[in-house]
Amino acid sequence: MSTRMHIKSSERGVVRVFHIDLPREAIERFTTQAGTGEWPLQYALGAKSLRSAFVEVVDIRDLGDMTLSQYLSNAHDVTGQDFEDMRARLDELNGHVLILPSQAFDQTEQHLAIASPLRWVGTFNEPKPAGSGAPIRSKSAAGTIGQSGPSRSQKSNTGLWVAVSLFVLIAVGIILAKFMLN
Repeated sequence: MSTRMHIKSSERGVVRVFHIDLPREAIERFTTQAGTGEWPLQYALGAKSLRSAFVEVVDIRDLGDMTLSQYLSNAHDVTGQDFEDMRARLDELNGHVLILPSQAFDQTEQHLAIASPLRWVGTFNEPKPAGSGAPIRSKSAAGTIGQSGPSRSQKSNTGLWVAVSLFVLIAVGIILAKFMLN
């Protein structure tokens, strides 16, 4: 029997944790995508799209004194009541775990059918970004969005530049004319 999950293309801020029930010596072969494209991990997830850059396999022994829940909290900023309720269960795991943030699914809507040797442990949320602040109401911010062409100050600077350039050219011309006449 497999666990089923639906991933929306618009999903953001979700972290899924799976236990990998394999001997230590089989982990690399299972989690590494072969040059031929064969990827047992992707097959076990039943995923049609998976970005290897966001697939994280953690050997819990490598965490040292840090617990898995501390690692998830620190490295993935996982929070929420569901996470707090699962801390003890997460910290009891040993061996290897697979951590998949939303980015791993490449913004592709898909249906997962999780199969052995993967066992789903939990799905957790990263904190939502703070709401946007009050709109900027300064004089310098007014009228700049969607404006095409140069601003009024840019136009006056351009006119000044043209006037100074013409003055310099006329002055050089007069000096050259006087020099040529002498």
